Amino acid sequence: MAVTREDGGRLNAFAKEPRMQFVEPGSGPEGLQRLLPYLLGGVLVVAMVAVAFGISGGA
Repeated sequence: MAVTREDGGRLNAFAKEPRMQFVEPGSGPEGLQRLLPYLLGGVLVVAMVAVAFGISGGA
């Protein structure tokens, strides 16, 4: 942590920031791997709605 002294004698502390990491093109997940969490989330929501509909007795 870096500490500096201001004009009035007050100490001012700054947090140490992490090193920046640069993402290279093509280094991230591609295609289906990137969409998989969204697809699984959608399936989970549909399943929860179906269970709630079944428990309530339907229409």
